[in-house]
Amino acid sequence: MAAVIRMPAALAQVTEGAIQTWLVEIGQTVAVGDLIAEIETEKAVVEFASEVDGTVARLLVRAGQNVEVGTPILVVAAAGDGDAEIDKALAEAGAQTNAEPAAAAAVAAAEATTTEEAAAPLVEEPTKSASRNQEAEPAGFETAAVAASLTSGNGDRVFASPIVRRLAKERELDLASVAGTGPNGRVTRRDLDAAPAAPVAAKSSPAEEAAKQPSRNQPAEAAAFEDVPLTGMRKAIARRLTESKTTVPHFYVTAHIKADALLALRKQANESGEVKLSVNDFVLKAVARALIRVPAANAIWNGDSIRRFSAADIGVAIAIDGGLLTPVIRGADRLSLTEIQQTVADYATRARAGKIKLDELEGGSFAVSNLGMYGVDEFSAILNPPQSGILAVSAAKPQPVVGEDGQLAVATVMTVTLSADHRVVDGAVAAEWMAAFVDLIEHPVKMLL
Repeated sequence: MAAVIRMPAALAQVTEGAIQTWLVEIGQTVAVGDLIAEIETEKAVVEFASEVDGTVARLLVRAGQNVEVGTPILVVAAAGDGDAEIDKALAEAGAQTNAEPAAAAAVAAAEATTTEEAAAPLVEEPTKSASRNQEAEPAGFETAAVAASLTSGNGDRVFASPIVRRLAKERELDLASVAGTGPNGRVTRRDLDAAPAAPVAAKSSPAEEAAKQPSRNQPAEAAAFEDVPLTGMRKAIARRLTESKTTVPHFYVTAHIKADALLALRKQANESGEVKLSVNDFVLKAVARALIRVPAANAIWNGDSIRRFSAADIGVAIAIDGGLLTPVIRGADRLSLTEIQQTVADYATRARAGKIKLDELEGGSFAVSNLGMYGVDEFSAILNPPQSGILAVSAAKPQPVVGEDGQLAVATVMTVTLSADHRVVDGAVAAEWMAAFVDLIEHPVKMLL
């Protein structure tokens, strides 16, 4: 029977999304796991895979159109299904059966929009707005396209999503010079990938650079500033972290750990192996093993219960332009250090290219935020619900310590702070988990056993 695929709701508190790019077309055969679309939400651009086998029969949403999660976006037909079976499946799903049956029709409809219509105000007067009960064409596509448009040198509009504009800026590409293959000439990420790299600008001479600098004699009131508009991701981060800090009872446990043995093991491993391990790879492994040692800490708040897990799924914070993503390493306790390194490297590459998948951002009971590479001495992190723990990792630096013999010595010390959800983790459990983590870091060979 034909299957109706809906806009996924895998990301917490995401209420809508837009199809940035369709990766399939009408008549194409798909299998479970095949990528069918790139979906842009306020938090990230992610890849969406098919959950059924069959043939793409109808695309119900245009590229660029914002729709609520749960909205039907695609029909995948089984062998022998015709229009009657497809219409029946759509009717059962509560979707319109007269939706555009082919991508080409959707593109043609988008291209039929005139320049005057595209330039119309985004918000109409209330008296001119269409009734919510009218069965009119969804306005989300046009609004999204106009909001993400630029104007080229010859006056033509250039349409691109926020993620495409960000990538173009990073690559120093002029979007007006990139040929768009999406609806209405919309520039997609694939168009950027196919575009030639921007030439390296000639370096100015010291005299020219000095001429560009503002005069020191300018009055104070002439100081410039810039108001940076909030992106969807930044709004989501602000909302989520505010909710977390104000509704989740955080408490903190800090430890100062001698990391000399770990650094020596890492050096030995990197001298003999092809994969170069980072300190963070060892930290992630130790976090996972500590969660298995202390099962009470490997849990989340579940409303009317506490859900405990048998495997350690750990989120790893990855900074991207304008925000932060926390993809989850599944079963980190069972992975080798090399497998953890490869997983994190893959996540980092795809996160910055906007290619993280939906299921890679959900789940997990714990997370790690490492600022050690920036030389940070100590910090505390804010929980990302429903995860009940996050470990803030600082830089490992030489410090004076008192040895077991009472003598003063120098050791490489790393400060870590656990932020925990007190609804799930009590103080004694947090202390027990921290003791297990410290033991693994100070005796890193135990991670390999």
